[in-house]
Amino acid sequence: MNTRTRLTTVETVHEKRSWRFTVRDQSGEPEEVILVPCGDGVEHGSTGSRPAADSVKAWINRCTHEAQRFDTGRGVAMRNGQIICPRHGSMFDSCSGYCDNGEAADTTLPSIDISVDDGVVYLIDDEVRFVHEGGIDDGDDDDDGSPTSTSHIGF
Repeated sequence: MNTRTRLTTVETVHEKRSWRFTVRDQSGEPEEVILVPCGDGVEHGSTGSRPAADSVKAWINRCTHEAQRFDTGRGVAMRNGQIICPRHGSMFDSCSGYCDNGEAADTTLPSIDISVDDGVVYLIDDEVRFVHEGGIDDGDDDDDGSPTSTSHIGF
């Protein structure tokens, strides 16, 4: 079972409008994930306001139509609670991941399991392992500087 890994805070995701990190799947393949705001981020109760547990969602950082990343390091383009694909303009609901328009219509983004506890977002998905904050190319836990193949011939 995957241990709970602290990622960031609900406040940070809502302030920055997205937060990107890299995981490895069960096959060891790297995958980028985005955290995006869902709703206003606040739960109002009789004892005051606190960060809402469902105010952040985690999706694979890739459009379902083509392998276009939503966030390439500059944040996710969003409008009215929808994630916008920068390539064809399909819009995905940030809370459900569902797209009802454009090239990606009638598809849903693959989700990653997270939890929110006292305003802190945790990765709890047993199918993936946290590698680092940022995109795949922002750092690699397996990169020791050695060549990635046995052949050192360049073309």
